[in-house]
Amino acid sequence: MTSFKAIRARAEKRKGGAKAVEKLLPPVPNAKSLAKLKDDRVLAEMTKRVFCAGFAWSVIEAKWEGFEQAFLGFQPKKLAFEPDEFWERLTSDARIVRNGAKIMSVRDNARFVQEIAGEHGSFGKFLSNWPSSDEVGLLNLLVKRGSRLGGNTGQMLLRFLGWDGFVTSRDVVACLREAGLDVAEEVKSKGDLAKVQAQFNAWAKETGLPYVHLSRICAMSIGENYAPAELNRRMGGDD
Repeated sequence: MTSFKAIRARAEKRKGGAKAVEKLLPPVPNAKSLAKLKDDRVLAEMTKRVFCAGFAWSVIEAKWEGFEQAFLGFQPKKLAFEPDEFWERLTSDARIVRNGAKIMSVRDNARFVQEIAGEHGSFGKFLSNWPSSDEVGLLNLLVKRGSRLGGNTGQMLLRFLGWDGFVTSRDVVACLREAGLDVAEEVKSKGDLAKVQAQFNAWAKETGLPYVHLSRICAMSIGENYAPAELNRRMGGDD
């Protein structure tokens, strides 16, 4: 496997030097801040990631104030016990994107957030104690206990919440394959995800860098040389 030093050197060459790369790296995730995250904000971000999947993100962002109103500020305790009639009305509510399956995922995820909060104090506390060396295990939990949180949606949820992990974007996977990792062009299988996890664990040990920085540097080292704003959007915002 290619050393991460070589990958970073390639990113620096593409982006205009070491200082330019540093400016493009997101803040280091903070476990204390994550532990303080309120459950309503976790559910809000879950909902945003679910609705963004398959839609233009700009459409969801433009309607987000309406989402906050329609879903009662994303308070899990309130939403988990709303009757069927409440959810049926939302399917014709013009304040939100009226996708029935995604709307019902909010009810399921409200219950999911409540369950985790009951077990760990809050969803944020739960996340703050989960090691980055086992992102695959966390993603599996999101799939099994949450609703519509599989694949890229789960990875982007963790990124936007501020958890320290990788994202298997097209450019990140291309970087891994270029470095010598034997995975498919689209990482979807459990076997490929395990290989990606092991490689990021090795690079984290090699460099001491957080996983979000490893992931971002990978993305900057290959593929289309995106402008900073577009790179931020594709890799999880300015988090």
